[in-house]
Amino acid sequence: MLHDLIAQYGPALVFINVLAGSLGLPVPAMPALVLFGAMAAMHPGSIGQQVAPVLVLAIFAMLIGDSVWFLAGRLYGGNTLKTLCKLSLSRDTCVKKTERFFGRWGVRVLAVAKFVPGLSLVSVPMAGAMGVPYRQFVGFDGIGAALWSGTGLLIGVLFAPQIDMLMGGASRLGRFALVVVAVLLVLYATYRWQRRRQLIKKLANARITVDDLYHAMGAKPPPVVFDIRSEEKRKLDPYIIPGALFADERKLEDIVGKYPNDQKLVIYCSCPNEISAAWMAKKLVEAGFTDVVPLLGGLDAWRDAGRTLESLQLMAHSEVPVNITPKAV
Repeated sequence: MLHDLIAQYGPALVFINVLAGSLGLPVPAMPALVLFGAMAAMHPGSIGQQVAPVLVLAIFAMLIGDSVWFLAGRLYGGNTLKTLCKLSLSRDTCVKKTERFFGRWGVRVLAVAKFVPGLSLVSVPMAGAMGVPYRQFVGFDGIGAALWSGTGLLIGVLFAPQIDMLMGGASRLGRFALVVVAVLLVLYATYRWQRRRQLIKKLANARITVDDLYHAMGAKPPPVVFDIRSEEKRKLDPYIIPGALFADERKLEDIVGKYPNDQKLVIYCSCPNEISAAWMAKKLVEAGFTDVVPLLGGLDAWRDAGRTLESLQLMAHSEVPVNITPKAV
């Protein structure tokens, strides 16, 4: 029965799965390719002849889905990445890592992005937001789609006997096997979501509002404000809170070694849940600082409140803080 189903609807099912996966929906795109490859190896006379058309369909489906995200990045810029930040079950720091990875390798990263969890989801709309020509995008994304789809089919062919054994066991269990898989997926997603929610809730009271920061900046001494957005994110939104210094959460020792532990530090990013800022604040507290808080709402909240912003295009760029107060000995 499975043979007849895949022989008749296999190409269409693979196309739909890959398209849905490239659009960001939680569907098993790679398993569909692996299963089709295994069935093609076990039935070369019927299903095997469809391997080449299925590969083309998978590449085409992925290019369609990725083009949608590319266009979203081109039209809405950084707002598309903020939307992904809201939808992602991963920490915002993971999204930042992929932004930096794209910044280092450029559009070429699309050739391997499919093999790195989370990288494709961010790098595709970033390519649009950064103004990459569509022809260049399609070229590298097409290479990545071909490699990824071909790998799925090849895995199915190479491990056809083992996959057949697993499918035989699953068929004996009937619908119970599908229920178990679905329950495990739901439990995993719930676990990731709950961890993210608990972290946000735990840090909800350890924040400073835009108004409080504005008034604190007029006090003596004022707080030190750190912008911890990635360089790629700052290119998309080239504005900062006046007086803010760029900081990298990977180089906390620069801050630890140059500021007294009682210095008030305020950290902001641009992701909707401020997870990156909260995480860095937590690390600085663990390093001995006594007054470190993330900015509630980040840079967007400061902008929405109508506060003044400084343009990065009109000021010097520096990743290392300057004019730093020596640490008390």
